[in-house]
Amino acid sequence: EAKDPQANMALLLDNLSTAANRKAQFRTVIALVRGTEAVLLEGICEGKIALEQKGTGGFGYDPVFVPDGYMETFAELGEEVKNGISHRALATRKLIEAIGQR
Repeated sequence: EAKDPQANMALLLDNLSTAANRKAQFRTVIALVRGTEAVLLEGICEGKIALEQKGTGGFGYDPVFVPDGYMETFAELGEEVKNGISHRALATRKLIEAIGQR
């Protein structure tokens, strides 16, 4: 079944319309398997859900997610900033470090 990101964000914002707690996080887990050993590497980006969609960059929930320490959504921050702080970037850095320790 096809998914509609715009409809998903509209539903999220509607469901949170009266919520005082808008805390959210993006989370990525990468599994590195070496023989019989598996290591899970996690990246988490904490933030909150904005009151409305802002920005045109990114994908998914980027227009409504404001990472901690920033005033703009992922969609407004631009690829360079987002890719430096995102959950995927954090998990990938840990993966590179783990591979380098081999």
